[in-house]
Amino acid sequence: MKVIGITGGVGAGKTQVLHYLQGRTDCRIIIADQAAHALEEPGEVCYEKLVALLGKEILREDGRIDKARMAARIFGDKDVLARVNAIVHPAVKTYITGIVAEARRSGSPEYLFIEAALLIEDGYEQIVDELWYIHAQTEVRRERLKADRGYDDEKIDRIMQEQLSEEVFYRHCTVVIENSGTLEQVYRQIDRKLEEDLCQKQ
Repeated sequence: MKVIGITGGVGAGKTQVLHYLQGRTDCRIIIADQAAHALEEPGEVCYEKLVALLGKEILREDGRIDKARMAARIFGDKDVLARVNAIVHPAVKTYITGIVAEARRSGSPEYLFIEAALLIEDGYEQIVDELWYIHAQTEVRRERLKADRGYDDEKIDRIMQEQLSEEVFYRHCTVVIENSGTLEQVYRQIDRKLEEDLCQKQ
């Protein structure tokens, strides 16, 4: 089995790539953001630490963390954000590392895909067999974020400034999938890569 990290900047189209891979391969897909949300549920490893840090005002009536209140509490405070990340990111990595270890022991599924914007920063190169960089031109990403998420230019600028440069992504990733054009073009690139993997196994 093969473990592949899927990364790239916001609006690059990582979700589209994963949808296609799910239909083309025997795989399991782990989304780091979804894992983080799961670990923030009551009784899970991050819950008590986040409540202690951010206060009970981030909780809903049912005791679960309200994501909007949590985001509002963090917004604009880099120190608090860093402390939240220091709680959540290691927990997510430990969770994912456990899944990877079990998959390697069992030898299945054929592929395990891990999607996260922070794979490079959080040292996932030590866990995966390959890192795939999903690249799209900046203007293409901007248009997607405006159309799909309703982001304005100020929000897009802020997010992009906080992410890694293209040079860093290129330096760390062994495979680049160009996603500035049509979906068909993306699918052809993925098919070629999967065919190469198949040839290597034979």
